[in-house]
Amino acid sequence: MGTDITEYLNKQTVENDALEKIEIELLLEGIYRYYGYDFRNYAFPFLKRRIMYRIGTENLSSISALQEKVFQNSIMMKKLLSDFSISVTEMFRDPEFFLTLRKKIIPIMRNYPFIRIWHVGCASGEEVYSMAIMLSEEGILNKTRIYATDINNVALEKAKQGSFPLEKMQLYTKNYIKAGGTNEFSEYYAVRNNVAEFHPFLKENVLFTQHNLTTDQTFNDFHIIICRNVMIYFNKSLQNDVHQLLYNSLVPSGFLGLGKREEVRYTDYAGNYEEYDASEKIYRKIN
Repeated sequence: MGTDITEYLNKQTVENDALEKIEIELLLEGIYRYYGYDFRNYAFPFLKRRIMYRIGTENLSSISALQEKVFQNSIMMKKLLSDFSISVTEMFRDPEFFLTLRKKIIPIMRNYPFIRIWHVGCASGEEVYSMAIMLSEEGILNKTRIYATDINNVALEKAKQGSFPLEKMQLYTKNYIKAGGTNEFSEYYAVRNNVAEFHPFLKENVLFTQHNLTTDQTFNDFHIIICRNVMIYFNKSLQNDVHQLLYNSLVPSGFLGLGKREEVRYTDYAGNYEEYDASEKIYRKIN
């Protein structure tokens, strides 16, 4: 009898999981058709966690109830979009990465008459301002255009402001020093109402714009592409598609910077790059 009950419960669990997967797939398909956001090839465990988080936060009873809210209320879609585009970022995050850029890549960029850099998934912009500070100190900001993109317009609006909580400046200062900063970090911002407002010159050569990696195409030829901790939420098929986009967006001998848990290996483009700095996941296009 006990075995029969266990088998029955296991069967019910399998059936419930299958139904849940179908409901999530229908939700994602509807979002793509109605709003144009394509999350269908994101990693399923990540999507499920974020959907269940939103269901719990909104005190909803089911995935179907969330689907109804999403299609009846664009505000709910914005909330879910923020859930799916969740990011962890800070200024000069992983300082060794920025130190490597400063020491090994910026010297090469000095020889170029004009430099184009693409920050993919820039979120609220901390790493974009970090790049601008470094380029300014190295004397090449004035000949650089930084394209900072994200799928989330709310995050982009925050990034455009260039204002960050003052309590984070202590950590950011430590990161800046480890990244090879040459000035006093406090010189780059003014304090108003417990907020650090970074000086406007840092974003004069920055273009913040919406871009969806899953549906949009390449829009320029870049010397450096920074795409860190973005593809960890994608399944293998989508990762390969994004690598195609990044490869096509790089100039010959251009540089690609990935996150600690990301790499070119095991994609169709593994043979098109050399490991320029393996520890910091920086690759150079060779074919």
